[in-house]
Amino acid sequence: MFVATAASVQAVAGTPAAAADPCPDVEVIWARGTGAPAGLGWLGTAFVDSLRAKVGGRSVGAYGVNYPASFDFDASAPMGAADAAGRVQWMADNCPDTRLVLGGNSQGAGVIDLITLDAKPRGRFTPTPLAPHLSDRVAAVAVFGNPLRDLPGGGPLSQVSGVFGSRSIDLCGLDDPFCSSGLNFPAHFSYIKNGMVEEATNFVAGRLQ
Repeated sequence: MFVATAASVQAVAGTPAAAADPCPDVEVIWARGTGAPAGLGWLGTAFVDSLRAKVGGRSVGAYGVNYPASFDFDASAPMGAADAAGRVQWMADNCPDTRLVLGGNSQGAGVIDLITLDAKPRGRFTPTPLAPHLSDRVAAVAVFGNPLRDLPGGGPLSQVSGVFGSRSIDLCGLDDPFCSSGLNFPAHFSYIKNGMVEEATNFVAGRLQ
């Protein structure tokens, strides 16, 4: 099912280092879905825009994870995980007061899984979790259409990550086939319309208080 996450054709939004301020109050590190051009993608852009409206005037930067987002998940997703972890490290070294938010959709959710799950093999991949001194920098995690939910031994990130569970919100559209056993393919692209982006940013904004 991880390979099948190749369902996200998204619009260009931002560049891999989209934050205008090198040390914003908050930075969203977002992994786009499969097939999307470099940047945040349609869902990442909507998420960041929504969050900016809910954090009381604090600055919110955005970093689009630099990875292929290709149909070869086994090669692509670990590259994304390495880049996302590298960005967390860079922010920890250079912007110690910036609060970090990790997010992603479809394959991008899988990228975030790889750095937030406990170090235990799951199916075809083994997570490479953030070191404790880096995980402490992450205020919240938000993923959509997460294929981990439909894997043996998987489930919502909020339930299966010992470190990040309480800081995570993992949303799956009704019968989205990439995060459930359903067959409603349009649901994979419904997260703005169905209100789940707003639900996620409400959760994240609460974590940033």
